[in-house]
Amino acid sequence: MEYETIIGLEVHAQLLTRSKMFCSCSADYANAPPNTHVCPICLGMPGVLPAINQKAIEYTVMTALALNCTIAEHAKFDRKNYPYPDLMKGYQISQYDAPMGQHGWLSLDIDGIRKKACITRVHLEEDVAKLTHRTSSEGENYSLVDVNRSGVPLMEIVGEPDISSPEEARQYLMKLRAILQYLGVSTGNMEEGSFRCDANISIRPVGSTEYLTKVEIKNMNSFKAVYRALDYEAQRQREVMGKGGKLVQETRGWVDDKEITVSQRSKEYAHDYRYFPEPDLPPLVFDKAWVNKIRARLPDLPEARRDRFISQYGLPLYDANLLVDSKWMANYFEECAKIITGSKEADQKKAKIASNWILGDFSRMLNATGSRIEDTKVSPTQLVEFVGLIDNGTLSGPAAKAVFEDMFQSGKTASEIVCDKGLSQISDSTEIDNIVTQIIANNSRAVSDFKAGKEQALAFLIGQAMKASKGRANPGMVREILLQKLGGK
Repeated sequence: MEYETIIGLEVHAQLLTRSKMFCSCSADYANAPPNTHVCPICLGMPGVLPAINQKAIEYTVMTALALNCTIAEHAKFDRKNYPYPDLMKGYQISQYDAPMGQHGWLSLDIDGIRKKACITRVHLEEDVAKLTHRTSSEGENYSLVDVNRSGVPLMEIVGEPDISSPEEARQYLMKLRAILQYLGVSTGNMEEGSFRCDANISIRPVGSTEYLTKVEIKNMNSFKAVYRALDYEAQRQREVMGKGGKLVQETRGWVDDKEITVSQRSKEYAHDYRYFPEPDLPPLVFDKAWVNKIRARLPDLPEARRDRFISQYGLPLYDANLLVDSKWMANYFEECAKIITGSKEADQKKAKIASNWILGDFSRMLNATGSRIEDTKVSPTQLVEFVGLIDNGTLSGPAAKAVFEDMFQSGKTASEIVCDKGLSQISDSTEIDNIVTQIIANNSRAVSDFKAGKEQALAFLIGQAMKASKGRANPGMVREILLQKLGGK
């Protein structure tokens, strides 16, 4: 039987507030010693009273608006009870039946087709403590509890089961992360745990409207891990059904080094959590004028920025999509584009060259060094100057790559490096003629192959000329002079 995949994503994002959700402890816990950002409230001591962090409320409403949600007139907090040791109180303050935002959507571009992935709700809760599992020298297992993270504002975005492939899931998460970064409400960093995803996945016979048993997957800390975990689980479920087996509703964990999911526990239902209204916190009432003020503060979001990059700077859709996936990369490109001056056609040509380098060698070097583009030594002004040298023919090919690598490492300008290393492009026809004459003399077999009709021999000869000139020869002139000497067209 042929099956289709059904995926729904639940995303948790830590909010960038100075203090925790219900107390005044600092939320900047990442590099703090264990259990130093704590107080009686986040330690869950008896008799303490929580107080609502207003900035976290604003950030959640802002996100819900950016995701096209309807903002509730009334919302409330609830107690979600469960027995895991990462909850000091034995319950988590969350939201159940009265979230802040509902019925939103996120648009995806799948193979050139626009698709809406609906969002069920956006609500706010508190994060839990961090458990570190250890084994003693005697072989006994134990866990250490760090309460610093407990109480940090945690926004949950629950998607509808509208996603039908691991690639769609990856795009959904990347777009959602970009929106949160543009809003400035979360770092969106999966590796650090500030942006976390649980995936619900099931399969069903093609043409059917009824889902088979749903499985939840946890422990995915990168976009790549989400893709691979969903891909594996979709195949696993098909194999179970193909062998006449039965799927079990459960929570499974992704084991990254083995590239498999493993069963962790049976999946809880809402009634297992024994939700009831939080008695220590008042209900929330959202005034329409206040919501409209937040709406007016929304920045230029990724989709609008992508469309502007296409119309204003002439970028292809592919480039624009990649650039706006990162707020800081898009900011860097736009700073470059604003510095470029000239005719519209010339400006768009240079903007495209800048985009090529940002998305190509620049991104590769950032990834290789673990750097961020906002901290790079190459300023937008320096990159625009570099692009100008490429555009006017001073730099090309290997020489341009060598200059950019030096810029990235040293912070020098392209002009300084070209001057120091003598890397400017050779465009003197006499000098190139001499190089080509020598290449023809030293490569008689390739010359014979070209004259016999083997076009690839020409590419070889051009490569030899570029190598002889250390990448400095104008490749167009090399090709033209070779053809003249070899009697080609």
